[in-house]
Amino acid sequence: MTTLTTQVAIIGGGPSGLLLSQLLNKAGIETVILERSTRDHVLARIRAGILEWGTVELLREAGVGARMEAEGIPHDGCYLTDEELMVHIDFKELTGKQVMVYGQTEVTTDLYNAQDTIGTTVLHEVSDVDIRDLDQAKSYVEFTHEGTRKRLECLYVAGCDGFHGVSRKTIPEEKRREFERVYPFGWLGILSETPPVNDELIYSNSRHGFALASMRNENLVRYYVQVPLTDKVEDWSDQRFWDEFSRRIPSEAASRLVTGPSIEKSIAPLRSFVSEPLRWGNLFLVGDSAHIVPPTGAKGLNLAASDVYYLYTALIDAVKGKTTGIDEYSARALARIWKAMRFSWQMTTMLHRFDGEDAFAEQMRKATLNHLATSETARRDLAENYIGLPF
Repeated sequence: MTTLTTQVAIIGGGPSGLLLSQLLNKAGIETVILERSTRDHVLARIRAGILEWGTVELLREAGVGARMEAEGIPHDGCYLTDEELMVHIDFKELTGKQVMVYGQTEVTTDLYNAQDTIGTTVLHEVSDVDIRDLDQAKSYVEFTHEGTRKRLECLYVAGCDGFHGVSRKTIPEEKRREFERVYPFGWLGILSETPPVNDELIYSNSRHGFALASMRNENLVRYYVQVPLTDKVEDWSDQRFWDEFSRRIPSEAASRLVTGPSIEKSIAPLRSFVSEPLRWGNLFLVGDSAHIVPPTGAKGLNLAASDVYYLYTALIDAVKGKTTGIDEYSARALARIWKAMRFSWQMTTMLHRFDGEDAFAEQMRKATLNHLATSETARRDLAENYIGLPF
């Protein structure tokens, strides 16, 4: 068996694992990343496109902000709508901060390039990962790579391998508490090389269901409509999508809609999920391995970034012999995670129609949006959560 050594083994080569590695490497801490997929597959994933300001600053700190600064689009606000009512949430006026429109694929590309420059070992197409000796002074990870069984010895293991990864399942089931809310609908999303319908995002509530008008750049849009979980991508032609999207957004925005062929189309189910604790001996869970949020509040990648912030600062101290940070990691991260869970749940229930709901539920959605329209305090609360609570 081939044996490798490092200080921090990172399971998962998505943005959270890459960002953690980049920050640790800059601090002089050695890492090895193990990823089950190919690099091309990781870079092909279509995911989030809204970065909280704290995430933007963390990417700058990691030394991967140059292209984001040049190509990202700062947004000062967004719109929430109910039929023809459009409520503007002015982030800049209410909080003094913005969000950045910059796709997760671009973030991942920047991080891979930075890791290549540093010379980090990133092993792809790794399988049969087994994490061991988490209660010892040193731990190790066994895995299969290029047909050979290998062993990676380390001080700490960061589980950045997503909801279906091995890291969370390494914590004994009887020691885990899991909380879940599965929503009875999904988001059908398309990418299209067309100009955005609006210069800021529109979260649209209508009698026909939810829609979101988002973007990646000035000629690439990411649009969504709420669909039943029973729907399949092949049920939705481009024309059907454009027709449905158009009738769910306010007519003012629909009048500016430019349609075109989709270059990607997928359906994502919505769920809220948290697993506690985030630490088990020398293992630390990060990002989707520990929590999933519905995309309504744009928190998925951003929550992973805040986990990375808490963990990388804690690991720097731990390598020097100070364990306060790693001892407090789970509690600190979970405190912020649950606040983001609340916000994402609130946004989801406020903007979506639920099967079998009564007229009271519809009136509550309308009342909430009307309250946002008339209360600066309510708008400020939403803006503070949307741009991201402090790390």
